[in-house]
Amino acid sequence: MTNEEKIAILEEMLELENGTLSEATELLAIEEYDSMAKLSLIVTSDEEFGKKLSGEQIRTFKTVGDILSFWG
Repeated sequence: MTNEEKIAILEEMLELENGTLSEATELLAIEEYDSMAKLSLIVTSDEEFGKKLSGEQIRTFKTVGDILSFWG
């Protein structure tokens, strides 16, 4: 899966327009990146990528690229 496809998954999860996010986008700048989005991120990481994600790990993410790196 390409990074563009992973970004599309994130945009869909956050209900954002396609092309809104890039790897450099800071998570704090995304209004929709709230506690519900973080729960969705945990579920998506497990279901789509088979990766268990903890709240502690989420707190280390600063950019969209950090999430993409975690997903591999």
